[in-house]
Amino acid sequence: MALSNEELKEKILEKSLKSPKGQLYVKDFYACDPEAKPRAVKNAANELVKEGKMVFWSSGSTTMYAHKERAKEGDK
Repeated sequence: MALSNEELKEKILEKSLKSPKGQLYVKDFYACDPEAKPRAVKNAANELVKEGKMVFWSSGSTTMYAHKERAKEGDK
């Protein structure tokens, strides 16, 4: 059974803090709940951005997600 939206958001935040990489693709969060559909994972990550807990990070060609505390200063 898939996690609730709030549980999924908690797992995403956990992963974004514990990951060796500071910036993550949305596909990196799919493992947080293998039973959730990719769209549900993306929506949860976007909600975290709206809540100010995560930020979008852009390399110039790709948009990634980063935990607010781990985002590179010049790239917010």
